[in-house]
Amino acid sequence: MSILDTTLLLLCAAAFLAGFIDSIVGGGGLIQLPAMLLLLKGVPVPTVLGTGKISSLAGTTAAFRRYAGHVPIRWPAVGSAAVAAGIFSFLGARVVSLLPSELLRPLVLGLLVVIAVYTFWRKDFGSIHAPRLSAQREPLYGVLVGVGLGFYDGFFGPGTGSFLLFAFVGLFGYDFLSASASAKLVNMATNFASVLFFAYTGQIIWHIAVPMAVCNMLGSTLGARLAVRSGVGFVRVLFLVVVCAIIAKLAFDTFGH
Repeated sequence: MSILDTTLLLLCAAAFLAGFIDSIVGGGGLIQLPAMLLLLKGVPVPTVLGTGKISSLAGTTAAFRRYAGHVPIRWPAVGSAAVAAGIFSFLGARVVSLLPSELLRPLVLGLLVVIAVYTFWRKDFGSIHAPRLSAQREPLYGVLVGVGLGFYDGFFGPGTGSFLLFAFVGLFGYDFLSASASAKLVNMATNFASVLFFAYTGQIIWHIAVPMAVCNMLGSTLGARLAVRSGVGFVRVLFLVVVCAIIAKLAFDTFGH
């Protein structure tokens, strides 16, 4: 087996594992992006990001299709969030070239610590699906969530899936399973917007992106199926594990040097 074949095989394995984790609680980028940066040395970072977004889009789409058949989706709220997130993710991808994204890292780290502590403390957090917003207010709040987290995803990115999950549980009153399904639709929109940007600027390596996308879809389908079968408690535990992993990664990036 050649070096190129070995590299592609490792990238596909990373994409599969990333899709599996991301389909349940988000955070797949913690696996896929570092693997791509390590294995695709010499490739410009924007091209690495664009190639990875194809894989992420395929995975979130596959996960959402699996959830949609088993978990009820509150379309006015989630659809509004998805549209706003897609638009502002594109804008965030444009702005990232103008401002240093490192400025956000300490703020995001602090927010994730608060989320982890709150979820540990509230043992019943996300265990009951009890939407608390009226039919008129849900779309408005959906737009606000989409604007904020969509822009963040395009501009910086780490932890977006976990932030979305927390928002749908804490703000909308969904349980973790419904929140995970809702977050996948919003993530589809942000990934699609990013793919449009990177494809337009010619920053995608298609012969790597396509096999990775297939593997990410397989991992996402398996993860979503396991989440539906295992229920809210499983998603909550994995959510805490992934949030703590993101905290560790951001803490190292911020203070480790």
